[in-house]
Amino acid sequence: MPRIEAETAEGSNAFEAEEGRKLVLAIEDAGIDILHRCGGLAKCTTCRVEVLAGDPGEIGELERNRLAAETGLAENVRLSCQMHVHDDLKVRVVNQSSVRGIPAGTRPSED
Repeated sequence: MPRIEAETAEGSNAFEAEEGRKLVLAIEDAGIDILHRCGGLAKCTTCRVEVLAGDPGEIGELERNRLAAETGLAENVRLSCQMHVHDDLKVRVVNQSSVRGIPAGTRPSED
């Protein structure tokens, strides 16, 4: 299983994730309160992560178009709701419920 290391406001959390699983779900199931306000539809960018190491895989058109609509994002920023785990990754979770003080949102689907 791929190993994910997620940097959060509380520190670093390492866990294994099932290959092919959406990264946002793997992060949430590891006990990290990642925001995902649009339910995994690539509409809000609240689930974004910075990829610090590892291969995040190809970026799809939906994700690419949504990120292109934002200004000032680094090239290593991805939407965790659109990424599927295939490799060991080190990421920084950009938005957390506990930090922002708002509910995470509708849980993204497994698809």
